[in-house]
Amino acid sequence: MYDSAVQHEHAPRPLPLFLDLVRKAGERDPALARKALNGLALYARAPRSIDTPLRPAVARVRSASLRDCGGGDGPPLVMVPSLINPPNILDLDPQVSLAAAIARMGRRVLLVDWGRADERADLNVAGHVEHLLLPMMADLGERPALLGYCLGGTMAIAAAQLIPVERVVTLAAPWHFANYPDAARKTLQQIWSAARLAADSLGVLPMEVLQASFWSLDPHRTVAKYAELAALAPDSDEARRFVALEDWANEGEALPRPAAGELLEDFFERDVTGSGQWLVAGRRIDGAPGVPALHFTAARDRIAPAPSAPDGDRIDIPAGHVGMVVGRARGLLHEGLERFLRLAA
Repeated sequence: MYDSAVQHEHAPRPLPLFLDLVRKAGERDPALARKALNGLALYARAPRSIDTPLRPAVARVRSASLRDCGGGDGPPLVMVPSLINPPNILDLDPQVSLAAAIARMGRRVLLVDWGRADERADLNVAGHVEHLLLPMMADLGERPALLGYCLGGTMAIAAAQLIPVERVVTLAAPWHFANYPDAARKTLQQIWSAARLAADSLGVLPMEVLQASFWSLDPHRTVAKYAELAALAPDSDEARRFVALEDWANEGEALPRPAAGELLEDFFERDVTGSGQWLVAGRRIDGAPGVPALHFTAARDRIAPAPSAPDGDRIDIPAGHVGMVVGRARGLLHEGLERFLRLAA
């Protein structure tokens, strides 16, 4: 059964680790493991739709670009994705695109695309803010609002303290890394310890290691979601979106070695953000951007659990880390965003 599921082109990265998770799940729940393998086979065989054309770039710095997602005449809103996985989670398809939803609110929406990792291999997380994000926003002509997702939210808070912005929104953004469960932080430290020498040699932390890190935070959910796919009609919208989301999760650039080190050592081990010790462009960054700010957390989030969020006004969405953006609860996110963004009108 394993062989029949893995001989296709599309499979989770890293596949051996995923199959090991399935094996361990099977020791406790053989039926769950069988369903997960059936779901894996469906994922591997599923047809892929034609890629959506890239949005036009309005600014470029090195490999990074600022892509125009349309919208009205209102103040621009810059969407800052994580450095991990592609930015299209914020513009996945017309039905669930967060960029399109905000554009309908009258904002001009600009999405950051970080581009190739090998063209920013010298940058840590702070460097991505200082040398890519800020220069791309330099010629917008008016103060933008910032919306950051996951690590992009952490970076948006820093950017808001370095240039004039109108307001800040974060989605599932970690700030108080000391508030992650101790077991999760320990596991991430073990993964980084095992991968550090390879990252030093390659100059990047491979995507497969990042994926393993995410899976370590919630291994049961990793298996269960494939079991759920097996129960969906292959031609349903839910199945097609599952395939699109898994392709997104299994794609993306490696993380530059300096960024990986800062994330796993300075953030997760030392909590430099939560303790007010993070330096960006020579300035100490705290969690208060100095402009109106709203933080959305996801109640079932293991990747950026709610206690790790920045201090300040929060809205909790009954969803997971990705589901809050593209899942059934996204309407609650849109409602909260529209209320907050219209305060500036």
